[in-house]
This record gives sequence, C-alpha cells and structure tokens, in this order.
Amino acid sequence: MNPTIEYMSNPFENAMSQLDKAAKIMDLDKGVYEVLKQPERVLTVSVPVKMDNGEVKVFTGYRSQYNNTLGPYKGGIRYHWNVSLDEVKALSFWMMVKCATVNIPMGGGKGGIIVNPKEMSEGEIERLSRGYVQKVWRNIGSDKDVPAPDVYTTPQIMSWMRSEYEKLVGHDDPGVITGKPIEDGGSEVRGYSTAQGGVYCVLELANKMSMTPADTKVAIQGFGNAGSFMAKILSEKGYNVVAVSDSRGAIKGSALDIEKLEAFKKETGSVVGFEGTEELTNEEILELDVDILVPAALENVITADNAQQIKAKAVVELANGPTTPEADEILKEKGIVVVPDVLANAGGVTVSYFEWDQNVKGEHWSEEDILERLERIMVDAFNEVWDTKEKYSIDMRTAAFVKAIERVGEGLKKTLI
Repeated sequence: MNPTIEYMSNPFENAMSQLDKAAKIMDLDKGVYEVLKQPERVLTVSVPVKMDNGEVKVFTGYRSQYNNTLGPYKGGIRYHWNVSLDEVKALSFWMMVKCATVNIPMGGGKGGIIVNPKEMSEGEIERLSRGYVQKVWRNIGSDKDVPAPDVYTTPQIMSWMRSEYEKLVGHDDPGVITGKPIEDGGSEVRGYSTAQGGVYCVLELANKMSMTPADTKVAIQGFGNAGSFMAKILSEKGYNVVAVSDSRGAIKGSALDIEKLEAFKKETGSVVGFEGTEELTNEEILELDVDILVPAALENVITADNAQQIKAKAVVELANGPTTPEADEILKEKGIVVVPDVLANAGGVTVSYFEWDQNVKGEHWSEEDILERLERIMVDAFNEVWDTKEKYSIDMRTAAFVKAIERVGEGLKKTLI
C-alpha cells in the first residue's frame, strides 16, 4: 500500500456509502445493516516510548475490530504520520469485506500508530512496537484478533510484537501475528502472495473474456513487490507485458524481458532507461491501448480526470483503492471490467490466513501445497463474484461487496438476540 495516503473525502464515509449501495441491491436485512454501520470495538491507546536521548514521547495508537462473525479479526498495523481513527475504521471494514469475498474464516480488523518511523532508530521502533502490544494484548490473540504488517511495518516488527505478547500471556501463541519471518513461524509464498492471487484472477478473467495469453497486452503501474512479481509470473505464463513503471517513471516496449528488467532495476534503481523501450510518465501508462491494466502502486490513480482516457478492456486492482468512486462509474459506462482490490489483491490476506492456520495446528506447509490451496480459493471467489455481477447486472466491485456482506449477514442473523 502507498505510504502517502490521502482521501478525497472521509474514508469511513466512503466505506459506508459502499455498504449502502450493496445493501440496497441485495435488500439487506435491516438489523444486519444497522450492526454493520459501525465497528464492534475500537481501541485508542497512548504508547509512551523512552527515546534514545532519554526523553519520553507519547504516541497515539488505534485498533479497530470491525466484525468477527466469520472468525477472529484480521488486519495489518501501520506506522504512518497520517493515521487517523476514520482511516483505521474504514480499513477494518474493507478487511472484513476482503476476507468474506474470498470466504476465509476471518473477520475484519486494522491498527495504526500516528508516527513517522523514518525519524526513529531501530531501538525506538522496537520499544514502540512492544509498547503498543502492552496496551492491546488483552484484545488480541490467535483466537481473537490477528494483526499483520502494513505500511512501514515489517516481519521484524511482527516478531517483536509476538515476543512481547507471549511474554505477557506466559505461553507460546505463534498464530497471534502473521507476516512473520519464516524462521519465526512465517509461511511459504507470503513474499509474493498478493501477486500470485492477482495472477489467478487474471487467468480467470482472460478465460471469461476469451483472451489468449500471447495476444493479451498487459501494462503494470508499479514495480514494487506486488507489481514486479505480477509481471514476472504473467510473463512466464506467456502474457505480453508491454509496459511497467516505478516511482521514477514508466517504460513501454513490445514484450519486455522481465528477468533482464529486474536485473536492470536492481543495478540502476529504476526501470527507466531499459534497452529497447520508450519512456512514459506514470499517468501515460494508465492510458495505453492494452488489454489488461494493473494498477499495483498508489491509491486514487484512476480518477474522474483520466477515466475517460483509459483504453484497457479490463483493470485488475493489485493496489488498494486505485480507482475513485467517480472513475468507477465512468469505467462502467465505457464497458471496462474492473476486478476490485478486495478480490484481486486478496492473495495476501489468504496466505496470512494460511500462516495462522499452520501456526494454530503446529504445521508447516510446502510452497506447492499453499499455491494449490490459494488457487482454489481465488478461482472460486472470482467465479462467485462474476456470477453475482451477472445476477444483479452490476459491476464486479459492487458484486464483491454484495457477496461478502451476504456471507457476513447470514452469520450475523444467527447471533442477533
């Protein structure tokens, strides 16, 4: 996810307007609708940290536990100066939707601390991370709420949090946190799970839209972890990746050699200047005449200003929130299929769930085993969302919300007294 998070409006209001839209289409039970309008619990905590210079600084942290009807709350913890309560609440709602879209037994949660980690030493970040767990430990655990990494949080930070939690509860609980290093109970495939899940969506989409790999041109905005793995895997499967970009700019060629391109970026720090390519801006890559466009970097890159210029037949959202609600309407009118983030990038949370499952059972699954399970989940979810889209004649994003809220709603109804 992009660290510089800016919303055109209040993110929680955006989330609630999505809930309203889905509720109207599916004629959602009134009681369920009322329950889903707010998180079940929100923690606001003060975390004092002794800085390296001896001063004590107090940081504000949050944890929003939106809904646990389908299983323990699940969602990342971000360290960022723009963290706000409304943002954390919205993100926890979207995590509930994402988990329910792919039908994994997890609920929605999200956490954050208002901090600029770039201005802190490693020791200060460790004390902050342990301090946060000291404030929330009674409300987390492998059977309650399972945090994970997010913006500016790492596997190392997850290890510190797990260690602090186990010290406080007095027993091992490796499933309390996911996104850990492999040697500390992490899972195979976690490093490229988001991209792999996105690839399974592309394969299903190509099937539905009668696209053959060799004739399918793909442009990928963003060449970080998710974008570069997506480019690599699609290209290995015979797809024609013709354009990619990073923060310094974009390039376009006929069929890019992704392996050589990765080596070039490692050496020079950017994809720009790669042999046999033409240089573009990050805005221009979005408007190329390709079959599939994959925004894999920032939020809000497809907007009311540029949606009319999008020429791709389909958009697969590997980034979180790359398309604004206004742009969504324009793309729908143009007949462009959008595979939404809550489905397209759910490979990440699915493999997080696998990590939790392995920890709880004391198992370690092979890469092959995980890929097989991930494919089954992503393919089933894609087809369910596609069928819901057809059933109600709606776009795929609304269909994913309808499907997810249907699942949560069925479980919720049984608990309403």
